[in-house]
Amino acid sequence: MNAQDRDVLARTLYGEARGEYARSGIAAFIAIGNVVMNRVQRGGWYGRTVAEVCLKPQQFSCWNEGDPNRFLLDKADLGTNSLFRLITTVVENLDSQRWPDLTGGCDHYHAASCHPSWAKGRNVQVHLGNHLFYQLEKRFS
Repeated sequence: MNAQDRDVLARTLYGEARGEYARSGIAAFIAIGNVVMNRVQRGGWYGRTVAEVCLKPQQFSCWNEGDPNRFLLDKADLGTNSLFRLITTVVENLDSQRWPDLTGGCDHYHAASCHPSWAKGRNVQVHLGNHLFYQLEKRFS
């Protein structure tokens, strides 16, 4: 991962899972990071790099125009935020593959409070905090 990929991933984890930290600890950040990394491994439509995967339109809601998290990710100085500093440590460990995939290969997730159409009829693989994780694409051997 290059510096841009690490920064985009850290901002994505902050935007997507900071509300889960009190409930699930760093596992919330790791699991969302696992989804991103699983998509990078699959490539194709998802993108070839971490930044491409995270910034692909309509894939991670924190980057959607109009989402309240978007301001935090674009404008805020996250370098002084202690939670963001923890997230950068998570990113470093994901990049070096020091931690296992908590999702078992999942490539999609959503908050349990919403019901996206793509999840209808799909089996939840992992339920972590307020997030439900799915494996929609086959894993590589």
